[in-house]
Amino acid sequence: MAATQPSRWQSVHGVVLLDKPRGCTSQNALQQVRRALRAEKAGHTGTLDPLADGLLPLCFGAATKFAQIHLEADKAYRAVLQLGVTTTTDDAEGEVVERRDVPNITQNGLNAVLQGFIGNIAQAPPIYSALKRAGRPLYAYARAGLEVQVQPRAVRIDAIEWAGLEGSLLTLDVRCGKGTYIRALARDIGQALGCGAHLAALRRTASGGFDVRQACTLDALRELDAKGAQSHLLPVDCLVQDLPRVDLDMSQSVRMLHGQSMTLDPAPDLPLGSVRLHGFTDSKTPCFLGIARWDGHALSPQRLLSNEELQHAVNTP
Repeated sequence: MAATQPSRWQSVHGVVLLDKPRGCTSQNALQQVRRALRAEKAGHTGTLDPLADGLLPLCFGAATKFAQIHLEADKAYRAVLQLGVTTTTDDAEGEVVERRDVPNITQNGLNAVLQGFIGNIAQAPPIYSALKRAGRPLYAYARAGLEVQVQPRAVRIDAIEWAGLEGSLLTLDVRCGKGTYIRALARDIGQALGCGAHLAALRRTASGGFDVRQACTLDALRELDAKGAQSHLLPVDCLVQDLPRVDLDMSQSVRMLHGQSMTLDPAPDLPLGSVRLHGFTDSKTPCFLGIARWDGHALSPQRLLSNEELQHAVNTP
């Protein structure tokens, strides 16, 4: 009788920080890393455009339960703006709409312009985007030659710093909140400078508490076997490190994992909302159990690890 072949796919749990190369879609990058890990289940914490490179946190197994939380995280980018040229898509992929002369730009003059984009601002998304209007993505209208009114959205930009100017290429470091379109920011900065601009290149340098300097490359992962690739996994709970931590004893852990809400005595001094739970299963070592909602009086289960996930997930004590 033939020997049983080992399963190709494995129960893998954790997060890989990838330095995605330019020209590769986020989905393609995810599938390449999934194959390297031989992971059964995979997802990401939000896409990065094919023309962009840099940090892309990828989730496997139990970590996919918490990907949405990290989707809300603040981001940081290095953006290169091509001044004097506007395009249909606000980036280098689009057709050129207009060319203008670039004025003499000083650092002080630029900083004065950039100040107008810092804080809570209203930003009109690019017409070539996946945002939907009447059930259709905006890019579908644009490709059909139809004009639609794009409503500005509230976004938050924490900082924009000058990083260099070579000819008509302006490099900026941007820190921003969720939903910010760097393409739209490039377009609007060009308008404010009076010469127009589009986004020529983009690199994501940080996402939440993760930095691109922690990331590995596709080339490096391809050189490893599954075990070696899995050594790059970060613990599942790295996605929720910004949430307040609540530690449960064995009895409380069992109740929570059975889906029961509970009061805590004494009541902890915690902000209302989601918290990360650490507790015990059948060992003396505390582990990450999942997240719960704290309403000021009781904890209610929100997203918890399954028994199988608790046995195999990469955890921090």
